[in-house]
Amino acid sequence: MESMKGYVMQLQPFSVNDGEGIRTTIFMAGCPLRCKWCSNPEGFDQKPKTAFYEKLCIGCGLCTTVCHVHNGINLNDPEQRAKCDGCGACADVCPKNAKKRMVVEKEVSEIVKEVKKHRLFYMQSGGGITFSGGETTMQREFLNELSETLYDMGFHLATETCGYFDFDALKPILQRMDLIFMDLKHMDSAKHAYFTGVDNEKILENIKRLKELSAEIVIRIPVIKGVNADAENIKASAAFVHTHLPQAKMELLPYHKFGFGKYEALGMETPDDTFAAPTENEMEELRKIITDSGVCLADYR
Repeated sequence: MESMKGYVMQLQPFSVNDGEGIRTTIFMAGCPLRCKWCSNPEGFDQKPKTAFYEKLCIGCGLCTTVCHVHNGINLNDPEQRAKCDGCGACADVCPKNAKKRMVVEKEVSEIVKEVKKHRLFYMQSGGGITFSGGETTMQREFLNELSETLYDMGFHLATETCGYFDFDALKPILQRMDLIFMDLKHMDSAKHAYFTGVDNEKILENIKRLKELSAEIVIRIPVIKGVNADAENIKASAAFVHTHLPQAKMELLPYHKFGFGKYEALGMETPDDTFAAPTENEMEELRKIITDSGVCLADYR
């Protein structure tokens, strides 16, 4: 019997940043936010995507011989990009990995088979499976079947979420989680909307409701100068968490540009290059604001 299919960006084994121990992180496509600094633009929606890294291309033309829409080599020419359906046949024959599958459709059974290979590492290290994205909650039925299967197999489960979802609809899934990372990108709703495309009311309400769950909770802030790295915002964020979710920890993640090459490889406009990470001294000052507010810090990085 065929299991449910979903759109996946990557299965990353031996991850050590998304929860305790050695883990496999499952990056699922689709997101309701459009953060101006996003490092995973391939996950904006749910459809197959193929990237083209022009600097790696040697111009052999093998990709053109298998393209069923008759595209040329330069997949990021606007006309060619518009025709591409992301099937990935070109990536399969590229000798230099200049073309790469970025989003693929996978069955639950395929993913389960893959993660089971590393079960011994999870058990010995106290690790498990982390669902990430994109935004995992955008594929609720797929996430439900996948998490239920892995839960029944006894895996430690964690999820990372932007927090913008229907809590009641997701609650049965969230109750399977041992660890939940939820983002709090800005306390000012207008600024949150400007930088992410949505206001923060639903996210703040969902953070409050996390107290209904037994999972360990970590509220994460991606810290970006010019966006939310000011002391006032961090203090307000910590006060909100301390008041409404006192058992939760917080984690500050310094901004990075690791994913910016994907924009060019997908024919997309790159984010504003004025975004910057705070210095380590500035990060320490912000962490102190959190601990002075009575909230414990978590660190999985």
